[in-house]
Amino acid sequence: MANKGNLEASIDRLLNEEKQMRLAENVSGTRKAATEILQLCFEAKDWKLLNEQILNLSKKRGQLKQAVQSMVQQAMQYIDQTPDIETRIELIKTLNNVSAGKIYVEIERARLTRKLAKIKEDQGQIAEAADLMQEVAVETFGAMAKTEKIAFILEQVRLCLDRQDYVRAQILSRKINPRVFDADTKKDKKKPKEGENIVEEAPADIPTLLELKRIYYELMIRYYSHNNEYLEICRSYKAIYDIPSVKETPEQWIPVLRKICWFLVLAPHDPMQSSLLNATLEDKNLSEIPDFKMLLKQVVTMEVIQWTSLWNKYKGEFENEKSMVGGSLGDKAGEDLKLRIIEHNILVVSKYYSRITLKRLAELLCLSIEEAEKHLSEMVVSKALIAKIDRPSGIVCFQIAKDSNEILNSWAVNLEKLLDLVEKSCHQIHKETMVHKAALRP
Repeated sequence: MANKGNLEASIDRLLNEEKQMRLAENVSGTRKAATEILQLCFEAKDWKLLNEQILNLSKKRGQLKQAVQSMVQQAMQYIDQTPDIETRIELIKTLNNVSAGKIYVEIERARLTRKLAKIKEDQGQIAEAADLMQEVAVETFGAMAKTEKIAFILEQVRLCLDRQDYVRAQILSRKINPRVFDADTKKDKKKPKEGENIVEEAPADIPTLLELKRIYYELMIRYYSHNNEYLEICRSYKAIYDIPSVKETPEQWIPVLRKICWFLVLAPHDPMQSSLLNATLEDKNLSEIPDFKMLLKQVVTMEVIQWTSLWNKYKGEFENEKSMVGGSLGDKAGEDLKLRIIEHNILVVSKYYSRITLKRLAELLCLSIEEAEKHLSEMVVSKALIAKIDRPSGIVCFQIAKDSNEILNSWAVNLEKLLDLVEKSCHQIHKETMVHKAALRP
C-alpha cells in the first residue's frame, strides 16, 4: 500500500510538471516528464495503470507531437517484457489507439500492427492476422526504410497466401517492383536535402535486400503454383538462381537449377519458353547435372521423343522432385509432362510433313487415333500450330491456307522465275550454236 501511495504521489508530481512544460511548449521537458511517468508504471509492473497513463497523456489538450512519439517509442520497448499474452495484446491495442491517424507515429503503428498480427497468427487466427496487416499501407510511408517496407508487404502477401486469398496476394505483390532488388546497395547514400523526410534505419531483424529477393520469389512460386503457371514459376526460380549467395554454393544452386529444367520442360511452348530454354542450355553449370542437360537437349532437338523411354529414364528424378511442385500438383505435373512431349512431337511432325495420315501420326506419337486427333485439335485451337484435318479421308494438312491475293502473288513469282529460266536456256542454246558454227568453219 505504501509503495502504491508513493507511486501515485510520484505520478501526480510528474503530471503537474508535464502540464507546466506542455503549456510552456517546452518539448524536452514535456517529453521527459511523460516518459518518466511511463517508466514508473513499468517498474511497478502496473500494466493497467501504464495503459491508462498512455491514453491520458496522449489526450491532454495541446499535447506535443514529440511527447506522443517518445511515449509510443518507449512503451514499445515494454511489449516483450509483458507477463502474458493478454497484457501484451492490451498494451499493443492501447498504443495502436494512440497512434491511429497520426502521421508522425505511422511507422510505430505499422510495427505494432505487425507484432499484433504475429500474435494472432501464433494463435491460429490467420484470417484476422491478414486483415490486420492489410489495414496498413506502408508504401505511402516516406520515412520508412525501403527494406522494412518490402518486408512488411511480403508479410502481407504471405498471410494472404496462407488464407488462400490469391487475388489479394497478387494485388499486394504488385506493390513491389522486382527491379528494386537489383539496386546497388553499396552506393553511398545521399544526404537528405532541407525539407526532405529523413528515412529511418530499418530494425536489426529486417532481412537484407538480397534475402528479401529470395523471400519474394519463393512467395511468387507459391502463388503461380496455384494456377500451374509453369513458365512464371521457372522465371521465379531463375531469379533465385541469379542471387550471388546462391550461385556461389553448389548445395544451393544445384536443386534450383534442377527445378528450372523441370519447369522449362513443363511450360507450354512459346517464344519466352524457347528463349529461356536456350539460355539455360548455354549455362556452364548445367554440365554438373548431365541428365538434365540431356533432357533439355532432347526437347530442343527437332526429333520425335519416345515417351515410354523418356519416362523410364526420368521417373525416379521426377518422383524425387515432387516436393518442389507441392503435394496436389505432383500428379498434375506428371500428366502435363506427357502432354508437353506429345506437343513437341506434333511440332516435329509438322516441320517434316506437309501432309500425313492420322493413322501414321498416331503411330509416331504412340497414341490412339482419337487421342492424336484430340491433342492436334487442342494445339490448333491454342494457335500453337496451323493444321487442317480431313476426317473422311483421315489426312492432316499442315500447310498454311492462302487467300486469293497470296495465291496470285505466288503464281506471279513462279511465272517470273519460269520466264527467267526460258531466257537463260535460250541464251545458252544460242551460245552453243555459235560455238559449233565457229568449229565447223574451215
